[in-house]
Amino acid sequence: MDWNDLRVFLAVARSGSLTRTSAELRVSQSTVSRRIAQLEASIGMTLFQRHQTGYFLSDEGRELLRHAELVEDSVMALERGVAGLDKAPAGSVRLATSENLATDLIIPALPAFRERYPGICLEIITSTATAELGRREADIALRVVRPERGNLTVRRVGHMTYSVYGSRDYVARHPPIEGEPLGGRHAIVWDDGHAFMPAAVWLAREHPGCRIALVTSSLPAQIAAVRAGLGLAVIPDFLAAPEDFVPVIPSDRLFSNDVWLVTHADLVASARVRAVGDFLADQVMRTNPALSGRGPGA
Repeated sequence: MDWNDLRVFLAVARSGSLTRTSAELRVSQSTVSRRIAQLEASIGMTLFQRHQTGYFLSDEGRELLRHAELVEDSVMALERGVAGLDKAPAGSVRLATSENLATDLIIPALPAFRERYPGICLEIITSTATAELGRREADIALRVVRPERGNLTVRRVGHMTYSVYGSRDYVARHPPIEGEPLGGRHAIVWDDGHAFMPAAVWLAREHPGCRIALVTSSLPAQIAAVRAGLGLAVIPDFLAAPEDFVPVIPSDRLFSNDVWLVTHADLVASARVRAVGDFLADQVMRTNPALSGRGPGA
C-alpha cells in the first residue's frame, strides 16, 4: 500500500472535497481522484460515497480512516525523529505565529537572523488558527495561548499587554461622555468567527453595549481603522504608534498574555529549530520592551 495514497485518502476524508484536497496538497484534482481510485482498487473496497456536495466516507472508509491515522502518526513521528538528528543549523523550519507578530516583530529582525544562519530557510505561517505541530504543519510556534496537550516543549519568552487606542484626532473630536471611556465613541471589533480572541472576549464582557463602527477579521485592519479615525480598538501596546495613537483605556485596566515558544518534543535537539527558537527568544524579544520576558514567571 502506497503511503501517498493514504495521505490523499486522509486529506479527502477530513475535507470531504477534491477541490480543497488538491489545494492543500498542491496537486491537481485528477491526481487526487486517481489516487483514491488506486487505493480503492488495491484493497477492493469503496471508501467514499460520491455526491455533488462532496465525498462522504463509507462504512469501510471510516474503518480505514482509523487505521490510516495510526499509520500517519507513525510516519510523522519518523519524520520528526529524523529532523531532530541534524547537527548543523541548516535546512527548512516552519514557524507558525500570528500575522501581527510576524510582520511587526519577526520579519524586521530577519536580516540579522539570515546573516547569522544563512543555511536556514524560514517558512512563516500566519493564521489565527492553531497549527498542529504533531502533524508537522509547523516545526515551532510563537503563541499567546499556552497549549495544554500534545508532546510539546513550551517556553515563556515574553509578555504582551493591551490597551484601548484611538487616533489623536478621533479622541480630540469625540470627548468621553459622563467619564465613560467608550461613552459617545465607536468601537472597532472582531467578527463572530474570532469571538474567541482575548480582545473580543474582553470587549464583550466589559462593554457589551458599545456602539460599533467596523467589524473586521484581522488586527492589521483594526489598526488601519484606528489610524483612519473610525473609532477605538483593543491593540497590543507594542504595535501602537505613539505619534498616532492615544491610549483611552490603559493596559493596567485590560488584560495581558504571556508569549510562548512551542516546539514538538521530538525536535528540541534539532540544531536548526533550536537556532530559530533561540533567536526569537534572545534577540527578537529583547528589541521590544512591551514584549519583555522579565516579568513574573519569566
